[in-house]
Amino acid sequence: MGAELLARSFASTQAVLAGVAPDQLDATTPCASWTVRDLINHIVGGTTFFAVTAETGGPFESDGEAPDCTGGDFVAAFEEGAARAVRAFSAEGAMEKTMRLPFGELPGSVFVNIAAGDTFTHGWDLAKATGQAVDFDPELAAQLLANARAILSDSMRGPDGRAPFGPEREAPEGASEADRLAAFLGRQP
Repeated sequence: MGAELLARSFASTQAVLAGVAPDQLDATTPCASWTVRDLINHIVGGTTFFAVTAETGGPFESDGEAPDCTGGDFVAAFEEGAARAVRAFSAEGAMEKTMRLPFGELPGSVFVNIAAGDTFTHGWDLAKATGQAVDFDPELAAQLLANARAILSDSMRGPDGRAPFGPEREAPEGASEADRLAAFLGRQP
């Protein structure tokens, strides 16, 4: 599935980005250490990180703090970065290519799933923070949850700001697939 899964995750999150109002940028998010502005910067910057890593094999070199893209058209910036990332992961050999990341080396076929899950879940975070619907594509959410269950170890869980994921939470009865994914990744649905 690879690049197609990533493209679907990007499309889901782009719809949420388009619904963010300028007066919501300083609102809190389910990621306790991030505001909506921080989350948008991470989501938009993530597209470039994913693209460059898939294009070059990494590691992604950054000159420090990510720029604040919320003063411009962050939806267009996201769309441009997302298209670049999908092209990079669609390139011949991308799924087999070893990609060097801050936490280790992975084949493209694993990293593309991480990128898709990160983008989709942060879209959920953004939707929650801005009062938008979070009942995203159930088939996609179920696939991303299965992928996350296969690769996420307890060693990656801990307090917000100090670990990539919080402790798994229980999704309420009748929760959507997107809420189940968010709960598995440590969010409160």
